[in-house]
Amino acid sequence: MKAYCELLRELRENRDLKQSDIATVLNTTQQVYSRYETGINELPLRHLVTLCRFYHVSADYLLGLNKEDS
Repeated sequence: MKAYCELLRELRENRDLKQSDIATVLNTTQQVYSRYETGINELPLRHLVTLCRFYHVSADYLLGLNKEDS
């Protein structure tokens, strides 16, 4: 199971986006967003919702929850 911070980076890189691009979507700074990707800071719920909508993925996917994990 991948950590959500790894999935955040993969989703961003697969779309050829920079951290600053996603920071703009979240209305935060690149430095703050970088801390989410590295796992230094936990991703706030409001940002989780925004990123799920932006990437068109479920919260379960972004959090690394799979049916076989339950």
